[in-house]
Amino acid sequence: MTRAAAFFDLDKTVIAKSSTLAFGRPFFQGGLINRRAALKGAYAQFVFSLAGADAVQMERMRSQITAMTTGWDIAVVHEIVRETLHGIVDPLVYAEAADLIEAHRAAGRVIVIVSSSGAEVVEPIGEMLGVDRVVATRMVVRDGVYTGEMDFYAYGENKAAAMREMAADEGWDLDDCWAYSDSVTDLPMLDAVGHPTAVNPDRGLRKVAVERGWPVLAFSRPVSMRARFTGSRPPVVVGAALSAALVGLAWYVRRRAVQPPPVVIAPAPVALLRRRA
Repeated sequence: MTRAAAFFDLDKTVIAKSSTLAFGRPFFQGGLINRRAALKGAYAQFVFSLAGADAVQMERMRSQITAMTTGWDIAVVHEIVRETLHGIVDPLVYAEAADLIEAHRAAGRVIVIVSSSGAEVVEPIGEMLGVDRVVATRMVVRDGVYTGEMDFYAYGENKAAAMREMAADEGWDLDDCWAYSDSVTDLPMLDAVGHPTAVNPDRGLRKVAVERGWPVLAFSRPVSMRARFTGSRPPVVVGAALSAALVGLAWYVRRRAVQPPPVVIAPAPVALLRRRA
C-alpha cells in the first residue's frame, strides 16, 4: 500500500470542545488570566460548542488570544498544560474519532493533527493520542515570553499549505490521503485531499458536503483515553474490534471507488458496517 496520511482537525472533530478555551480555568488558577478573561473564555466555549466558529469569530479569537498571551512565560504555560492535560482533555476525546484513528493507523497511514490552537496545547494532546505529526499555530517567543505575534497561524488556506508541504517532503500523494473536519473554514484542508469527510459539521460545511457528496459523520461519545489505552502512545488494538474497524474501512474505500460517496450520517464507518451486519 502506498504510504499516505489521515489529517484530523482537533476541536469538535477529535475532541468535544475547543482545546484552547478548555484550559481557561487552569490558566486562571495559574495566574495567567484574570477572572473576566476566564468568564469570557467559558462563554466562548459554550457558544463554540453550540455553533462552532466562522471566519469572523476565528479572527476575533485570534486577536484576543495574541493580545491576552503577550508577556506570558512559556515555561509556565508548558507546566500548566502538562499538569492538567489528562484531567481536562482526556475525557473529551470522541470514541468514534479514536476508533477511526486506530483504523487508519492499522491501514498504514500516518496520523496528523492539524489545528488552529497553539502548539503548546496541541503537541501534548497529539502525544496523548499517539499521533505521528502535528500542525498547529506557533507564537513568537523572545526571552522566554510570548511577544504577541504569530509565527504561523494554522487556519484556512495555511492548513492546506502545510499539508501540501508535508506531503511533498514525505512523498505522499494527497489524492490518496484523508481529511476530517467540522468547520467550513477548513474547506481548503478538505479540498486538498482525495478523501474529505465532514465530522459534526457546522451549517456551512454540511451544505458543501451535501452538494459535493462527501460523507458526513456524527461523533457524540467522549471517552477517557486512560480507559482505552496505557502508555503515552496507544498500541494498535487487536482482536474483534480491530478486525471490524479494518473491514469497515475497506468497505468504505471500495464503496467510494465504485460510486460517488453518499452523505452518511453515522457515528463512524465501523458503526455503519455493524448496523448493516
